[in-house]
Amino acid sequence: MRLDRWLFALAACLTLIGAGRDEFDAWVDATALPPLAIETAPEVRDRDGDLLRAYQVGDGRWRLDVTQDGVDARFIAMLLAYEDKRFYHHAGVDLRAVVRAAVTSVAQGRLTSGASTLTMQVARLLEEGPTGEISGKLRQIRVALALERRLSKAEILAHYLHRAPYGGNVEGVRAATLTWFGKEPARLTPAQSALLVALPQSPETRRPDRHADAARTARARVLARMASAGVLDAETARAALREPIPTARRPFPAHAPHLADRLITANPGARHITTLHRPTQVAIESLARQAVRGQEQRLSIAIVVADHQTGAVLAHVGSPDYDNTRRQGFVDMTQALRSPGSTLKPLVYAMAFDQGLAHPETLIDDVPMAFGSYAPQNFDAQFRGTLPLRRALQLSLNLPVVQLTQAIGPARLLADMRRSGMRAELPGGKPGLALALGGVGVTLEGMVQLYAAIARGGSGVALHMVPGQGGPTANLIAPEAAWHVGDILADLAPPPGAPRRAIAYKTGTSYGHRDTWALGWDGQHVIGVWMGRPDGTPVPGAFGGDQAAPVLFQAFGRVAPQRVPLPPPPPATLMVASADLLAPLRHFNNRARAFAPDPDAPHIAFPPSGARVSLNGGPLVVKLRAGRPPFTILADGRPVIRRLSGREAWIDAPGTGFVSLSVIDGLGRSARTDVRLD
Repeated sequence: MRLDRWLFALAACLTLIGAGRDEFDAWVDATALPPLAIETAPEVRDRDGDLLRAYQVGDGRWRLDVTQDGVDARFIAMLLAYEDKRFYHHAGVDLRAVVRAAVTSVAQGRLTSGASTLTMQVARLLEEGPTGEISGKLRQIRVALALERRLSKAEILAHYLHRAPYGGNVEGVRAATLTWFGKEPARLTPAQSALLVALPQSPETRRPDRHADAARTARARVLARMASAGVLDAETARAALREPIPTARRPFPAHAPHLADRLITANPGARHITTLHRPTQVAIESLARQAVRGQEQRLSIAIVVADHQTGAVLAHVGSPDYDNTRRQGFVDMTQALRSPGSTLKPLVYAMAFDQGLAHPETLIDDVPMAFGSYAPQNFDAQFRGTLPLRRALQLSLNLPVVQLTQAIGPARLLADMRRSGMRAELPGGKPGLALALGGVGVTLEGMVQLYAAIARGGSGVALHMVPGQGGPTANLIAPEAAWHVGDILADLAPPPGAPRRAIAYKTGTSYGHRDTWALGWDGQHVIGVWMGRPDGTPVPGAFGGDQAAPVLFQAFGRVAPQRVPLPPPPPATLMVASADLLAPLRHFNNRARAFAPDPDAPHIAFPPSGARVSLNGGPLVVKLRAGRPPFTILADGRPVIRRLSGREAWIDAPGTGFVSLSVIDGLGRSARTDVRLD
């Protein structure tokens, strides 16, 4: 601004004041002020108030909420000393400063110092109007005077702290400290404070990422002024000159983006406090990125960490990279409905133990069997014969868990899943036995909530991300049943290099290798890991034990290096060998096997039923399979051979035509075949 314009503005202002106090007051009171509400960006914080994710205001600017108490007191002192020493003593326009600036400028023939107060600067920021024209300066003066009558000094300072420009689309001291220093404004170095004082005077020509020399010179000018004013001692000011100038903008925090988006969408308020723990969140996000590094480009991962004692979520990762379109990183896989594979088996076993249907040492048959038209097989298509339920769960066998599900009832299993608070969607129709093997849509969040219930002794707890929203839910199973399952799963061999019996965990792989899972718990935390492609296409060769389990153990290592041990057994826990169990519990009696043909019963292998056999006058050969000798063979109901010890015999034909052959083994089991003899 030229000297004559300053003098004209000063003369105009003094003329108005001298024209009459009443007229002047009326002129100020009639000032139409711009909107005074401060729009700040929504933000999401962790349990300690640390920033997790910030958003921009509507016009794309970074402007974050800040209080004077949240700003370094030395910065405030330096700002006032440099910009407006009499801020708390003038009424918006500092006439002393105006007179001093005018006299000095007249004496030196050029404008050597300004007289703009912080209130006048706020007036300019509110209106975003020109400052160089006389009309613009007069308007600033009028608005500043009006602001002082309608706002307190603290409110005016708050407007400056929120609106001061710091280069580009950065406004306000808090957005500035995060941009240039990567920190909150509560604790600043003298050099950082000096740069923040200097930047708003010329935010574009002093931007440190583009004009480092200009920024350094402006900072030095502020430091020199602060030393001469006694705000800083000389040694502190000299030391501050040696501090490097930031040369690049830092990205704003963008942790837990999926959860943050969900909270902002549900409630577009300016500030959300979560149960997340920022150091844990950062560590788990880093682990997720590491887990897919070098993997095929469409592979994604989701991880949820919670305190199973309270249900509070400590870390929430919906994808490894929010902006990665190849991995569909924008999809929150903690909420996607996916097949859980074998990860529902612990609940089935716990329910069987709780209902007194079985004990971990109860023997069960892992042999081929059909349940009506449903004939499941184990994942490896192998069968292990008779073995304890403990071992069947550790091997994640399918036939044993289907037998338990049949005894419990799939509808009851589904009801308990939903009672835990988890989401469970059937592909259609009523629940069937395939439910236990992953024939249901669940979410990672829901599975973590289910495992939290088992981890805390069968008592459900609501998984929550916002403080105050948790609390206990239904009691699913007895503490003894829950402990038995945890004890069995803690005995699983961990991934190479991981400690034994540190956590109880279960892995799962859905049909077609579309999803791999690993969920586990220790004495305090429960963690769930999902890996797969968001579009649901297969990941050839992927298994939960190979892919997700190592990530699970690494997550526990990052969350709790000093792990809380698993709890001891409840007092009423029954810990005996199979032979010491009550007779009904020694061997699981499957209803499907009780009413189905005995697979070990005798069978006439030859001649097969319906066959036509030409004897040509000779004897008929009969071949047997299975069964226990001695055998009795009958033709049309009449015994033809008794006490046969082998499995092949020659009998005299009763004649031509149709004949019914039967065999009875040593246990009274029988088989029959009908043939035609020629």
